[in-house]
Amino acid sequence: MTTHPSIEHHPDLAEMRTRFERVTSTPRAQAVEALALITGLYLAASPWIAGFSVLTPLAINNLIVGLAFCLCMGGLGSAYERTHAMAWTAVVLGAWTIIAPWAIAGEMDVTRSVVSNVITGCVALCLGLAMAAVAGRNRDTRA
Repeated sequence: MTTHPSIEHHPDLAEMRTRFERVTSTPRAQAVEALALITGLYLAASPWIAGFSVLTPLAINNLIVGLAFCLCMGGLGSAYERTHAMAWTAVVLGAWTIIAPWAIAGEMDVTRSVVSNVITGCVALCLGLAMAAVAGRNRDTRA
């Protein structure tokens, strides 16, 4: 049995990092990440773009969720081996974006906010599922 001075030099860890790097370097994964960053930035700015910034609670919600979505999906490209499980967080953020106009207290369900949030939430949810599928496909090919 061989011993290694640290876990960083373990052969299985090196192979896993190589495999994760291959997954994130595919055009599909890069496209999903780029679209996710654009979606998150739009979500963060949507109250001012779509014109419902006067709905302060929803505007703050969209700003926070949009930035969280960017951070969540943006981390997948740079540290995929540690953050691939966060793709499911992106799915939850997308689902929350869809229901937020009705879930936040007050009259937040004006047409502009509903249309913007439902479309953006559906896109975010699909992108999160796509990244989770890439992670799942990678696990299936390990055996």
